[in-house]
Amino acid sequence: MESMKNFKRTAYCGTLRPADIGGEISVCGWVQRQRDLGQLIFIDLRDRTGILQLAFDDATDREVFKKAFTARSEFVLAAKGKLRERSSKNKEMPTGEVELEVTELRILAASETPPFEIVENSEVNDMLRLKYRYLDLRRPDMQRAIAVRHQVTKTARDYFDENGFYEIETPMLQKSTPEGARDYLVPSRIHPGKFYALPQSPQQYKQLLMLSGFDRYFQIARCFRDEDLRADRQPEFTQIDIEMSFIDIDDVIGINEGFIKRVFKKVLDIDVETPILRMTYAEAMERYGSDKPDIRFGFELKNISALVKNCGFKVFSEPATAGGSVRLISISGGAESFPRKQIDTLVEFVKTYGAKGLAWMKLGSDGMTSSFAKFMTEEENERIIKTAEAKTGDLILIVADSSDKIVFASLGALRIECAKRLGLTKRPGAAQKDDYKFLWVTEFPMFEYSDEESRYVAMHHPFTAPMDEDLALLETDKKNCRAKAYDIVLNGTELGGGSIRISTPEMQETMFRALGFTAEDAQARFGHLINAFKYGAPPHGGLAYGLDRLVMLLCGADSIRDVIAFPKVQNASEPMTNCPDTVDKKQLDELSINLKS
Repeated sequence: MESMKNFKRTAYCGTLRPADIGGEISVCGWVQRQRDLGQLIFIDLRDRTGILQLAFDDATDREVFKKAFTARSEFVLAAKGKLRERSSKNKEMPTGEVELEVTELRILAASETPPFEIVENSEVNDMLRLKYRYLDLRRPDMQRAIAVRHQVTKTARDYFDENGFYEIETPMLQKSTPEGARDYLVPSRIHPGKFYALPQSPQQYKQLLMLSGFDRYFQIARCFRDEDLRADRQPEFTQIDIEMSFIDIDDVIGINEGFIKRVFKKVLDIDVETPILRMTYAEAMERYGSDKPDIRFGFELKNISALVKNCGFKVFSEPATAGGSVRLISISGGAESFPRKQIDTLVEFVKTYGAKGLAWMKLGSDGMTSSFAKFMTEEENERIIKTAEAKTGDLILIVADSSDKIVFASLGALRIECAKRLGLTKRPGAAQKDDYKFLWVTEFPMFEYSDEESRYVAMHHPFTAPMDEDLALLETDKKNCRAKAYDIVLNGTELGGGSIRISTPEMQETMFRALGFTAEDAQARFGHLINAFKYGAPPHGGLAYGLDRLVMLLCGADSIRDVIAFPKVQNASEPMTNCPDTVDKKQLDELSINLKS
């Protein structure tokens, strides 16, 4: 194999255009494919910017021609020559009007036949792609995703720097303060039997930075949570983390709307309209059954509990009179789009969210059919249709349960499922530049009840401040206490969330009591923060974006795994390196760790 000595790349493959014709050009990259036509050889050379055709013909030096003949897929080449106009142009390629007439060719590295073809939108099994991730990352769509990720982080740094924020790093090894997801623990060799925790977020440190007088902080922060995975979660992930002092909710939202506007303009050339629509958590749940609603389409929830509480159909009347609710969604055009077999699959779908069943009513062109109409009076059926604002051709779907939580979860998921089946939730593409619907969801509950722990826990974290008018409810009415918390949502995906923080020791102590911590527990877990508040804490708050989710949506990807260079799979392992793996007994002994047999 040859070297790069005395060879200097002068251009990237995908950047060359007709304006460059006649110039002496040197390029480097991988062989996408080689076409041997006898007296002609063409090589498509690929680098991170795209593909350039290399041409070899009768005029080519014979030694150079022989090298081109031996080149195969994924060989690494360096080529020099004169750029010329292609005789056979390819309008599908950005460089399709030019080619390089090669005068010097170096084979820098050979390649075995790769386990899959390095092409756009490969349908290769995910596990194989991740096992050979270094090959998968060569594919053009993966290269673009990583480039977008770079654009987003650079835009974040530029934008927040322009707005007076300091980028400050916080520790990766910190104290474990379990409250929420499980920590990843790191044993200490120097302090046997003691452990560091990897940060679930920089939350406490960024609040301490506000107490330290740095009134505007941001960080591209690595975070770790030991939790079950799904499409938009990984055990290690990245946040764009910000915090501000001497502000209120409008200040935090304002600075972040500016960032959203900047990043979408920079990456997609899309002008996001601001101010972004705001909706309280209570309204989002009532209308969409979700705290991160997709508002690109309708199918809003309607409460018919009052209409059916005295009806003769016990499936409706009993939940309506037992503290639960009966709610519906109306699917425009659903009568034709959802035949009975499909409706049966929707029944099974809502059962996965705890619903006992799904009632339905079709308003077909040949009349109304229903799973429940015969148990109701004609007037009751008409009132349901009127409340649903349904018309001929629509499908009404109803969930009833003694638990509002189940009704919201079932119908919130069902409206998304119906929209997916109707093609209304596709990832936006170049032809759908206006199909990005942002929403601020505000006034989240301060607490949520944990069936697992049989107590109320913080919906966000223990440092979130209550709404001023709900301060008295912290210990007396947790169910109805609202927080100064907010999420930014895009097309049904939570991009980020934050809150105004508690900034007085008295309120923080009240919050800890409300969560069931004794004074001793609170001091042991959060004493550093409690003590810091005694020395003058400014009003402060912030927000953290999921960088991976943001990039996923900007790229139109289906999973954050497609925008992370080296992600984990469903069981939190990495197929490429076989991580996690066993370690030597010597290492365990140094850490005073004995494994159970």
